[in-house]
Formats: sequence, C-alpha cells, structure tokens
Amino acid sequence: LTLKATMCFIKSKLTWVIPWKQLPLENFTMVTEFLLLGFSNLNKMQFVLFGVILCLYLVILSGNITVITTICLEHSLHTPMYFFLSVLSVSETSYTLVVLPKMLLNLLSVLRTISFTSCVAQMFFLLGFGTTNCLLLGVMGYDRYTAICHPLRYPVLMSWWICKLMATTCGISGFLVSIFGTFLVFSLPFCNSNRINHYYCDIAPVIRLACGDPYINEAIILIAGIVVLVVPWMFICITYGFIIRTILRIPTTEGKKKAFSTCASHLTVVVFHYGCASFVYLRPSSKHTTDKDKLVTVTYTIVTPLLNPMVYTLRNREFQVAIQKVMNWRRFSPKII
Repeated sequence: LTLKATMCFIKSKLTWVIPWKQLPLENFTMVTEFLLLGFSNLNKMQFVLFGVILCLYLVILSGNITVITTICLEHSLHTPMYFFLSVLSVSETSYTLVVLPKMLLNLLSVLRTISFTSCVAQMFFLLGFGTTNCLLLGVMGYDRYTAICHPLRYPVLMSWWICKLMATTCGISGFLVSIFGTFLVFSLPFCNSNRINHYYCDIAPVIRLACGDPYINEAIILIAGIVVLVVPWMFICITYGFIIRTILRIPTTEGKKKAFSTCASHLTVVVFHYGCASFVYLRPSSKHTTDKDKLVTVTYTIVTPLLNPMVYTLRNREFQVAIQKVMNWRRFSPKII
C-alpha cells in the first residue's frame, strides 16, 4: 500500500512539472510538418522583397568571406583581435546560411512547408550559432580590455592557446545551450495547427503551437536567455567602464582617438546584436506581436551579419591596407601552367 501511494505521489508531481502529460493522446493528430507563413500577406511585394534580401545576402557572404580570407592570408592580422573577428565572421555566415536560403525559397514558393525534423535542425543550428555569437562578442570585449588596460601583460593573457581555448569554449557552450533549448521546445506535443507565423522555426512562434501549457518550458528558456544575453552584456559594460577610464588617462589626443576608434566598432555591433536578440528572446511568447517580431528578426538575421564586416573594416586603416596587399599578391603572384 505504501509503495502504491508513493508511485501515485511521484506521478502527480511529474504531471505538475510537465502539464501536457495530462492530455489524452487519442484526441489529437500529431504534426509531421509545419507551414511557414513568413511574408505571405505581402502578396506581389514578395518578389521585391526577394530581390532585396538576395542582394543583401550576397553582400553578407562576400563581406564575411573577404574578412576571413584577408585575416588568414595576411600575417600582420594574425593577432587575437582579428582571430576572434574571423571566428565571428564564420559563425555569422553559418547563421545566415541556416535561415536565408530557405526564406528566399519560400518567397518564390506557393507551398512553404518544412518537415518536423528540418524545423528541429533549423532551430538547433540557429540557437547554436546565435549563442556562439553572443559569447564571442563578450570574449572580444575582454580582448579589448586586456589590450588597452593591461598592454604589457597582453601577450600572456591572450596567448594563442588561450584564444583558441576561448573560441572553442564559445562554440561548445553555444551548442550545449542549443541542445537544451531545442529539447525544451520540441518535447512539447504539437497537434492540429501547424501554421508558424514566421519565416523560420524560432522559439516563440513554434512554442505557441504546443497543445499543452508550455509555462514551465518557457520559463526555463527565458532563464537560459537571460544567462546567455544579460550576463555577457553586463560583462561587456563592466569591461568598457575600465576601458574608458584607461583611455581618458592617455596623455596624447592621437592615442585616445585610436583607442576609441578600435572600441567603437565592437561596441556598435554589440548594441545591435544584444538589442535585437534581447527584444526577441527575453520576453514570454504571449507578449510577442508577430509583425513587430518579424521586423526585429529581419534586422537581427540580416543587418547584424551585414554590419559586422562593414563596421570592422570601413574605418580600419590597418585592415584596408591588408586587403590591398592580399589583392596585389593575388594579382602579381606567378601563375603555374
């Protein structure tokens, strides 16, 4: 009798933790594919949007590939700052590859379906690369802090072994968070409605289709989002507080200008990235308004990866010289017949 009572108690607790377990499975049909509504309400304007997004996507690819290639070929850029920039460019490019090709295809298609498995995979890689980007920006803030506040100890604090360890840790941590978040979303049952009011499988529009009450899962995802977004953001703010204090102590105006210009590019990308990501992921799904969310996620998906190579290279004299050297090297290098 005691054993039976104990089992009933455990079952009741599990049912409270995962409310959807109370649902009778025979009352609904399991979803095997989703329909991405995307920008279907724009009608003929979708062709114009296709052209604009395609052009921006090509610019993103060419810009980030240029950054990666230049940093790899030019030895003067083999420094921790440019190493992290190249890793960020790889991660940003991979992020856009997960979203934009499918979005462009859907803009030209009448049937905008995505299989359940493909939706899981898309969310997994989106969260993985997105989280990796957040962590990398935090590491880049630490790199700027050590370079400006501790220049004599910089070679020791940011040795190549430490840089590679930091980059690897960002990637592994990003995809561990992704596994956790994707599991919490797709452990819920999906029945009847399969219409995702978005242009890709994101957390809020997908979890809104769940049959049961996703309150517990949503709360855990929100806490994880705070850890991934707020903690690095606060860390960056603290490091920049020390950076500004150190810069103000530099005696020469030229030195102050150079230090500020180096940090301004990173800070610009940080504000756009964390601002858009916080708006999308640090709110419960009930607070999301689809039209506004689509606009913000377009900014987050397209503008941020587009901004990254431009901000870091347009005002960076060192990088511009490196690009010219690489182009001249390719032009005048002997051709093997």
